Amino acid sequence: MTPDPAGTTAPAATAAGPAGTPRSVLIVGASVGGVRTAQALREEGFDGEITIVGAEPTAPYDKPPLSKELLTGRRGQDALALLGEGEQERLGLTLRLGTRALGLDPERREVHLSDATRIGYGALVVATGARPRTLPPPADRLVHTVRELADGVELAKRLATGEPVAVVGGGFVGAEVAASAAALGCRTTLIERSTAAFSRILGERVGSLVTDLHRAHGVEVIAGTGVRAVVERTDGTRVLTLDDGRRIAAGTVVAGIGCVPDTSWLEGSGVCLEDGVVTDEFCAVPGHRDLYAVGDVARWYDRRTGRHRRVEHWTNAAEQAALVARNLTRPGRRTPYAHVPYFWSDQHGVKIQSAGDPAAADTVELLRCTTPKGDKDVALYSRNGRLTAAVTFGWPRACATARRLLAEGGTVAGLRAKLAELAGGITTLEPGTPAAPHTSVERPTSKKDGPKR
Repeated sequence: MTPDPAGTTAPAATAAGPAGTPRSVLIVGASVGGVRTAQALREEGFDGEITIVGAEPTAPYDKPPLSKELLTGRRGQDALALLGEGEQERLGLTLRLGTRALGLDPERREVHLSDATRIGYGALVVATGARPRTLPPPADRLVHTVRELADGVELAKRLATGEPVAVVGGGFVGAEVAASAAALGCRTTLIERSTAAFSRILGERVGSLVTDLHRAHGVEVIAGTGVRAVVERTDGTRVLTLDDGRRIAAGTVVAGIGCVPDTSWLEGSGVCLEDGVVTDEFCAVPGHRDLYAVGDVARWYDRRTGRHRRVEHWTNAAEQAALVARNLTRPGRRTPYAHVPYFWSDQHGVKIQSAGDPAAADTVELLRCTTPKGDKDVALYSRNGRLTAAVTFGWPRACATARRLLAEGGTVAGLRAKLAELAGGITTLEPGTPAAPHTSVERPTSKKDGPKR
């Protein structure tokens, strides 16, 4: 698009189309949530103008491989593309890359961009995702984060040197980077403030299984302490001082300590911001017509749990994108987002999968199931006998079964019966132990700060 003399890119059409559908859709964010929204709109028969604004200069790409296959060399940059060859032209998408959204004027239906232009919209989908937390200054300049393609490319070069690696944080990114570094032969140390890797996501008991997996593959896991300081020696080596006084030397330091939703550009717009863009059960922003949010940035109202939640997972972004496309094209028959949360993580050759909400459980039961492909561990999460989640290690079929059962409101006994059908035998490793408190990426509403608008 070419800016007009006033520096404003006018909307092609902001009025409503047939049956109240918008004539144009602007998507801010060019990762999976944004791209899947555009693709789904065309699948739903939307024939209006679709524009995607992306802050990165590179073509839209898939982010999960940044901490895994890209680092180990199993996939190159070209294999990460979210749009196939010729797909942009076939779908009639306008991409404005290397351009960041700076502000929103919902009354004029305009987004202010970093290239000093403004772009209008009929409907707006916020898909700006999240940005990584890092260590406080001056340590921040000595550590790597993994959120963008450039981050992954640079880190892959560092790991290829074979120098020792220290990873701060045992969540998704941290644990996957540690596994990738170990696979490349780097001496790897994983530092986690809580009691075990993944414990903030899956709880202490199941997190200990992930920790054991890392240790079995040569990763030194230091749990129960954080990082106090990072300094650089004259030879370029980084030295981390831990809260307990220990010191760790490494050639490369990576921080995987979580993310914060990328919403700064929406401040002052009137959009309710509270750990993300607050939406209703349709992923629509209350009080703003044809304004939606999807993916890591969206904090939607979940009818299944009766609370708002924000989930930082690929599947959630893709499924919300499909739902928003349907709701935009069928305004009279909108559907609430009620999918069972799902995520996966590949570590040391094992696919760890979770269906449901582990944080909602008060009891965890560990099972070992005998299958033709070997023994598989499964964790069943429940509250008052009601199944809330299941986690499987290297058994995708069982996780898919659990997700279907969770969607139907199934019980622990029901899932055990289904697993028995899939397995030759089941051994209870740890029956019904209380779930240790843990913090999920589905963060509770903060009453201290209050919503921003």
